[in-house]
Amino acid sequence: MGYELYVDSLFLVNFVMNLYILMLVDRSTFQTAKRGRLLTGAALGGGIYLLMFILNLPVALKLLLGAAGSVGMLPVAFSVRGLRSLLKLLEKMLVYSFCMGGALIFLLRSFPVREGALTGIFGVLGLGGIFFLFLGRFPWESRTESGFCRATLVKGEKKVTVSALIDSGNGLVEPISGKPVCVVDEEVFRSLWESGGQLYRAIPYHSIGKRKGILEGYLLPELCVEIDGVRKLFHDIYVAVSPETISAADVPEAESIKMIMNPRLLTEAKRGRPGKGQNERKYDIKGGNTGKNEI
Repeated sequence: MGYELYVDSLFLVNFVMNLYILMLVDRSTFQTAKRGRLLTGAALGGGIYLLMFILNLPVALKLLLGAAGSVGMLPVAFSVRGLRSLLKLLEKMLVYSFCMGGALIFLLRSFPVREGALTGIFGVLGLGGIFFLFLGRFPWESRTESGFCRATLVKGEKKVTVSALIDSGNGLVEPISGKPVCVVDEEVFRSLWESGGQLYRAIPYHSIGKRKGILEGYLLPELCVEIDGVRKLFHDIYVAVSPETISAADVPEAESIKMIMNPRLLTEAKRGRPGKGQNERKYDIKGGNTGKNEI
């Protein structure tokens, strides 16, 4: 019994499905991949999948070739920084692949009458697109709400890398622009800004033990955040200077927390665009939101 394969259709289906999965992985990692790299990675996976049918190889080698193609898509589509980053991306890709593949199999078994339509090229791609939109509405994890990360603050030629805490309790915003504000230790601030003479924005806040107060806020030209080996670069971020030590290390060998991240900064980055207030609330009287600033 022979089978007739259409190479162009087989490649197109695998290319688009790979692209769906890579885009879902990208959405769960701050959207760091460029469009061209996503397309190239999906094309690589589709091309290697075709080789499994074209080359006359043992089944074990074909399976190994298919696994290599799936893993190989990741360093092509993303800037992989070490084994830990690769494994984290691979974990997400496998989960999304399992979800999309399982959903397709479920529909084929549940609606056998329409099996011919569902297994056609447009049926598969259409269902894949629906599952892509559905899965894209659910966050991968809550690391953008709380957790630890590495942050590199850059101002001109000066650069400082610190341990940072992503704290959902930090709701500070710069009153005029509405941009989220991160809090840095005074020691970090002094290492980047020269003493005296700097213009600053007043950042109102209230906290436990101090109902209201004002922090000095400064515009940081560049901030690089790294979580699980995945990095995201931000530009023109407001940072407020804490007059007190944020968190000292419990033991001499441990590293103390020098920065408190505003999770809104990361969640807006994952949506791929700034929050509404960042661009539309310039010099708006609504910017005076002292009551909403918590830390």
